[in-house]
Amino acid sequence: MKSIVLAGGCFWGVEAYFNQLKGVVDTSVGYVDGNMKKPTYRQVCDGYATHTEACQVFFDEAEITLDQVLEHFFRIINPFSINRQGHDIGRQYRSGIYLDDMLDESHVLKFMKNYFGDDFSKVATKIRPNLDYDLAEEYHQDYLKKNPGGYCHVNLGLAKKDEVK
Repeated sequence: MKSIVLAGGCFWGVEAYFNQLKGVVDTSVGYVDGNMKKPTYRQVCDGYATHTEACQVFFDEAEITLDQVLEHFFRIINPFSINRQGHDIGRQYRSGIYLDDMLDESHVLKFMKNYFGDDFSKVATKIRPNLDYDLAEEYHQDYLKKNPGGYCHVNLGLAKKDEVK
């Protein structure tokens, strides 16, 4: 099993999207790439904590590859947008790929260069090591399962029928 932390705007939608995919074993939402340990949602929203909202995705490489995970990620975000996804605006909505194993960095970079081609230089999504992922509060975990009518900037229908559980 492998994991990757993906920041793509509001973490509720990113988590709900990845939870529906075959090969995704587990997810959680939290905060990454910031200035303090164990920030709260309020600290992130108020700007005291400089983290981005993120989703940790645990996946079985025998069922879904890293490339497929990345392809799904770029399906649901605007990789050219800075500090914004959908109607969500602010530093905590910046996009990023946070790696547990930096040996994957060259692979991710190669994937992105192929995927975006001539537009690669315009991509705002950063690749960084996962140094400080902290779980968000319990009420954020599986939020859209608990609150089916909750706000989501992610189009959950972008996954093809043969890709969902």
